[in-house]
Amino acid sequence: MSYKKLKIWQLAKELSVEIHTMTMQLPKFELYETGSQIRRSSKSIRSNIVEGYGRRRYKADFIRFLVYAHSSVDETRDHLETLIETGSFNDQTEFKRISEKLDQTGRMIYKYIQSVEQR
Repeated sequence: MSYKKLKIWQLAKELSVEIHTMTMQLPKFELYETGSQIRRSSKSIRSNIVEGYGRRRYKADFIRFLVYAHSSVDETRDHLETLIETGSFNDQTEFKRISEKLDQTGRMIYKYIQSVEQR
């Protein structure tokens, strides 16, 4: 099986593409500051899932990278909230949609970690 078949990776991929697209609409001064940070943290979610999956033979490594992915969800959420709080991003509908997707991704990663721990 490939990591590409993992639902958590598919959701993380979708999220990183959506966040990338959203940040291209930010004011120019944010494009290279918080915009860059949120793009990197959202891409880190999917990258850590991939790296952990590649190390799945070593349970502790697998879990460690899944924890990193989960932490990147929190980091991405914090950057998103910063953009809203500073007024650099004002689309409340998009904010809510991305926030819900971050919540879903975080829950799925957490459950996946529990599943790997129990194996």
